Amino acid sequence: MENGLSNLAQRLPVDEFDIHVCCLEREGAFARRFPSPSQIYTLNKAEGFSLHSLVGLARLIARIQPHIVHSHNLGTLIYASLATGGGRWKSILHGEHGQLTGEHCEPRRLRQRHNYFRRCQRLHTVSQSLTDHFAEFGFDRSRFDVIVNGVDVDRFKPGDKQQAKAEWGIPPDAPTIGILGRFGPFKRHDLLLDAFDDLARKLPQARLLIVGGGGPEEDKIQRKARAGLVTDRIHFTGFQEDPRRCYHAMDLLVIPSINEGLSNALLESMASGVPALCNKEACGSDEVIEHGVDGFVADISDRASLAANLVSSLSSPARLIDMGRAARKSVERKFSIDKMVQDYQRIYREIAHQGAR
Repeated sequence: MENGLSNLAQRLPVDEFDIHVCCLEREGAFARRFPSPSQIYTLNKAEGFSLHSLVGLARLIARIQPHIVHSHNLGTLIYASLATGGGRWKSILHGEHGQLTGEHCEPRRLRQRHNYFRRCQRLHTVSQSLTDHFAEFGFDRSRFDVIVNGVDVDRFKPGDKQQAKAEWGIPPDAPTIGILGRFGPFKRHDLLLDAFDDLARKLPQARLLIVGGGGPEEDKIQRKARAGLVTDRIHFTGFQEDPRRCYHAMDLLVIPSINEGLSNALLESMASGVPALCNKEACGSDEVIEHGVDGFVADISDRASLAANLVSSLSSPARLIDMGRAARKSVERKFSIDKMVQDYQRIYREIAHQGAR
């Protein structure tokens, strides 16, 4: 999500759009990629609801006087709504970037979203299947615009695979699967570690490259990897502000997540010429991947099914290379970052023209 915002801010025409970012808790690593660092504001919100942060946001909005307040996911929407008088003083555009899971499926949370969605002038998701997902929970699909994520195909492109593997200490001929993202429970790193144990028995040369940092389960996942029988075949890179060389080292990206909208990592991987294996339960993947042509979409909901699909996917290195070429062509044709920016430009202009309610 932060990556998408950074990409958007870098490409919106500066003579028409002036982007300010308010981080409720902290800046984060992507702040370094934002084109106007002086227009990033941090409220240092502590855990739980903070009246102090709400007042800080309301004062910031009053000072900047934006035409649009763009919130992302429920937490920021609550603050944006309260700080704008329920959308009466400033127009709210709200984006949803992932599926509803866990407590967010409970009636209390659904009522909360229904309540705050009514205060937004417009709503958007990042894939049609995510809009369908919200409709299944009783939300009006006609209120959602779909603004599909895009990828910079000039920045993310195929590279020297053997050289990239050497940078992470991976043998040049070792079949390498990778996962990229923060360590949250719905990303299911733990399931991938279990499946990799099974894979490593059948493919002793296989390696696992884990890219990312942060999240509530980071320590747990690192401890589990160190305690496993194949810990010497697992490589942690930590957070990578520029993950391009990580994609180059992979033969297959794995996305076992159950909480997606449309994965940026999937698009970046495909643009890099690396096919992906995605969980069919996750939104967006089947809109991007043509199964068996430029990647895989399968039921990988448990250890056995994930391990079996990994073995099958890695069984033909030549096939993976061909699929990587097809993946690159697919994102070039259908998921350009220019199209994403044009869609945001359109909706920003429409809301600014309409004004607050």
